[in-house]
Amino acid sequence: MSAPVLKCVSLSRSYAQAGGQVDAVTDVDLDVRPGELVVLRGPSGSGKTTLLNMLGGLDRPTSGEVWVGERELSAASEDELAQLRSSTLGFVFQTFALLPMLTASENIEVPLRIVRTDPDERAARVRELLELVGLTAHANQRPDELSGGQQQRVGIARALANRPSVLIADEPTGQLDSRTAAAMMKLLSDLVHEQGAGGIVSTHDPLMASFADRTIELHDGRLAAGAAVR
Repeated sequence: MSAPVLKCVSLSRSYAQAGGQVDAVTDVDLDVRPGELVVLRGPSGSGKTTLLNMLGGLDRPTSGEVWVGERELSAASEDELAQLRSSTLGFVFQTFALLPMLTASENIEVPLRIVRTDPDERAARVRELLELVGLTAHANQRPDELSGGQQQRVGIARALANRPSVLIADEPTGQLDSRTAAAMMKLLSDLVHEQGAGGIVSTHDPLMASFADRTIELHDGRLAAGAAVR
């Protein structure tokens, strides 16, 4: 069995509030392997976003470890985490998070510009990704000219721009109707399997679990019984 591309060990995150300490995530162990789509299920407020933010280096844990490949993130500087996010991790957001003044092509191109990809290579990669997500005909349209499903396809293409080994998606179907949501989950599943990336997707929709290679449940910041690392 191949080594995990993403792993956390005894991961916890607490916040101090006026009313006392809030334990958002408590003692979570999980792993994601290449070509595997893991669906993280749980109701709103269960800690899914907090967990994904720590896995993606967007937030630091109170305790525990996060491993991306052979790199443990706790000692990484902010610059090192930013470099990791631009090269190794791809993010898909519920709100699409597209830049409204840019076209679909230009939004997909942003991560390639950040790492200073050669212009000809950049243009070729954008064309490849537009075809991959079925948006070649919409390359020059801005987000407000696209449907929600089309905007999320742009978001997925952008997340894949630098060929990440890990794809993290936080409620990527939350703003979509059920038919479009199912199409997005199938696209994510197909891309993870075809690209060989490790994918973890959070959702509160039980129907989305049908696209998973493995499903784990998070309740009150803890993994449900039997949902730990295989």
